[in-house]
Amino acid sequence: MGLFEELATKIQGANKRIVFPEGEDARIQAAVIRLAQTGLIKPILLGDEQAIAATANENHFDLTGIEIIDPKTYPKAQLETMVKALVERRKGKTDFETAEKWVTNVNYFGTMMVYMELADGMVSGAKHPTGDTVRPALQIVKTAPGSTRISGAFIMQKDEQRYVFSDAAINIDIDAQTMAEIAIQSAHTAQVFGIDPKVAMLSFSTKGSAKADQVTKVVEATKLAHEMDPQLAIDGELQFDAAFVPSVAAAKAPGSDVAGHANVFIFPDLQSGNIGYKIAQRFGGFEAIGPILQGLAKPISDLSRGCNADDVYKVALITAAQAL
Repeated sequence: MGLFEELATKIQGANKRIVFPEGEDARIQAAVIRLAQTGLIKPILLGDEQAIAATANENHFDLTGIEIIDPKTYPKAQLETMVKALVERRKGKTDFETAEKWVTNVNYFGTMMVYMELADGMVSGAKHPTGDTVRPALQIVKTAPGSTRISGAFIMQKDEQRYVFSDAAINIDIDAQTMAEIAIQSAHTAQVFGIDPKVAMLSFSTKGSAKADQVTKVVEATKLAHEMDPQLAIDGELQFDAAFVPSVAAAKAPGSDVAGHANVFIFPDLQSGNIGYKIAQRFGGFEAIGPILQGLAKPISDLSRGCNADDVYKVALITAAQAL
């Protein structure tokens, strides 16, 4: 069974409600129709109703039975409740006038739906830059307990092989505490995708073979991650070959329960993570699925503006699985 077939099986019957703020987009509509027809999720489209209808007519789409909400015509009493909840959530950082403007924006409205448990997750970014999706999420949903920031993971898949590479999308430079948090977040992501996590904290050194501040950071991060989750199989610092190749692990890290068998790889900075996943993708022929946002209290996913309807469909499945 493929990855997305597994996710479909996992979320079937859970009736997760996923909100799509870019309801006027044809790619979003095509994916939502497919999701509704399979019964895998309950989609909600946001946007101007006339514009949504125009797109549907132009593409011969049938949106019958799909919930559509226009934030600008949302019932006044319910909108006032949302504005009040937003002001309370912001704890003095946002006044009522600003909150009223924010909730007319589809990304803020969708994020508030997730925060108020009117939806289980949100998928946006087909037309909006990443900041327009992530900013409301950080302001309203915020990070999960134990996390001080979010990160971005990629699922690297080829045939029967499946790995997690992280952080390869969000944090340019990280300290030991952040690297440890990313390791815990990535282990949770691995579990969503049916991977029993064995986490390698990567470096250019294995078990003290080199001395540098960069190595010390990875050693400290490994220690902190152990303290956060003592049951997690995690080891570092490890070079990639020691983490991945059993014969190299036997020579460089004997006795490790992760070395040679790692399936979750935590990079020490964004530069190495981004380079690493693209090498695996282009040289190794792996499919890179992501970035998957990690560390938020509730699942909100960011699409690429170059996405197609199938990409939207897949990201929606991931978001619903994260919401379980």
